[in-house]
Amino acid sequence: MSGLDQHGDLGQAAMINFEWPMMLLFLPLPLLVRYFSGVTTSNREAALRVPFLEEFSTQTAMSTRTMSVAWKTLLATMAWALLVLAVMRPLWIGEFIELPVTGRDMMMVVDLSGSMQEEDFIINNQRVDRLTALKYVAGDFIDRRVGDRIGLILFGDRAYLQAPLTLDRETVKTLLYESVIGLAGRATAIGDAIGLAVKRLRDQKNSNRILILLTDGANSAGEVEPLEAAKLAAKEGLKIYTIGIGADEMIIESFFGAQRVNPSADLDEDALTNIAELTGGQYFRARDTEALNKIYAKLDELEPIEQDVKRFRPMKSLFYWPLSLSVLLTAILLLNQYFRRVQ
Repeated sequence: MSGLDQHGDLGQAAMINFEWPMMLLFLPLPLLVRYFSGVTTSNREAALRVPFLEEFSTQTAMSTRTMSVAWKTLLATMAWALLVLAVMRPLWIGEFIELPVTGRDMMMVVDLSGSMQEEDFIINNQRVDRLTALKYVAGDFIDRRVGDRIGLILFGDRAYLQAPLTLDRETVKTLLYESVIGLAGRATAIGDAIGLAVKRLRDQKNSNRILILLTDGANSAGEVEPLEAAKLAAKEGLKIYTIGIGADEMIIESFFGAQRVNPSADLDEDALTNIAELTGGQYFRARDTEALNKIYAKLDELEPIEQDVKRFRPMKSLFYWPLSLSVLLTAILLLNQYFRRVQ
């Protein structure tokens, strides 16, 4: 059993509640039946028929028979009270737990080709390679996607599923951090990566299926052309956001002195733009860490996180405990009566 609440107090402690508390009114029923029936019985008979405690005798001593009647009266009273308790349907209600809301199915597709080792990004005044910058910014983005199922595909010469769609954001982040340049080969199979993402997202019932492609080059390997893969994604209702990574200008020292070069000369921006437009997404250009941060912030705006968080309170029915004890005590009384008659 369970309970859903959108505005409940998360700090409310676990408790026991009763589904039908009005059943407590049946507790004095045997006493009322005896009173209005007008039947006079002996103490011995009353102990077997009426489940309540008799007044104890004020005599200083009791016979063995009187003790037996008091004992059976006590058991009968307990059996009736436990039966009434079971009919009241006691429930154990746990503390509120936040439920993961139904968000998006989001597949991150990350380029691990050789060109990702180009050190044209700066973090904390230190020059780092493109993959390190991507990890630095993407980690925060993953943390923010509460309620989304996130998966991870790494590609180079070929594409590999590193993490299937999951709500476990920490695992996805860890697998991203553990990825290294060249792990999937040195070339860039963009088409194959999109194709694999489409395959993994195709069977998902969620209508909000997103693919985020991060690359710094052009398609140079694989069996599927990027635009053909994008058309297939559009047919399946997937939206692709593409991000081109790499600085436009970089100064390097050589034998002939300082030279200005374009480390992103191989980046195929036209193809990435067409891929995004075919699927209703957008193309972004990340020339530095700040721009990459802004892109992820923009993605948060374009694909907002669900805010209507539902809360869950686990519930467990407990009626079978008092019911079982009531049946047990009743069985003891019946067996006792049976053996007395046999004797």
